[in-house]
Amino acid sequence: MLRDGARLVAGMDEVGRGALAGPVSVGVVVVDLGTKPCPPGLTDSKLLTASAREALVPLARSWCLAWAVGHAGPAEIDAHGIVGALRLAGRRALAQVRRTVGDVDAVLLDGKHDWLSRPSAVDLFEAFDLDPHDGEKVADPRVRTLVKADLQCASVAAASVLAKTERDGLMTSLARQYPAYGWDQNKGYGAAAHVEALRGLGPTPQHRRSWRLPERGDPALDVAAYGEPVDVLELDPDLGLPTS
Repeated sequence: MLRDGARLVAGMDEVGRGALAGPVSVGVVVVDLGTKPCPPGLTDSKLLTASAREALVPLARSWCLAWAVGHAGPAEIDAHGIVGALRLAGRRALAQVRRTVGDVDAVLLDGKHDWLSRPSAVDLFEAFDLDPHDGEKVADPRVRTLVKADLQCASVAAASVLAKTERDGLMTSLARQYPAYGWDQNKGYGAAAHVEALRGLGPTPQHRRSWRLPERGDPALDVAAYGEPVDVLELDPDLGLPTS
């Protein structure tokens, strides 16, 4: 996208889409043609150990022009749906980087669906301020989607790492308030301990009530139905990715 004439490109990725509890979070990392090669080992956050992700955080932050992570909470997911909540979290992240570098020209989203742009037919957030910018109307940036962008583009990989580490930290903090659900380990996803706690204790304010949650006292335990997290894989630490 930089080679196509964009001045500032934002790589974006989301985490928490399939969780039963906690926010959905969107990371954004802004680069330009002058951005240096990315830190070694930067790739999709799901393919890194927790310690590898944590080690990459300061490197990713100092490497890019600007970065931010936006969140949409469980109540917002229930009110607007997961796509609307992704849009809300993404626009919150863009609003943060806008204060540092101004408007970005283009956004690269991981995946095949553009959840960031406003719907053309019906604006789901017509009465909801998605762009807190002193009342100024901010035009949508040009959006491109790319499947597995977090494996092909360093700015998206960095956004993935920053979003996951921040959301994981939030869930670990919430686990101290709700220790029975094991969020320090499962980060709100449907692991066995989490599903069992829902069956025994019911949901908390941090659960997504509009989702099909295990009901209290439900005798059936089908962990696979609730999005058990994938295993973490190890990658070559010298792996490098193109900037955008």
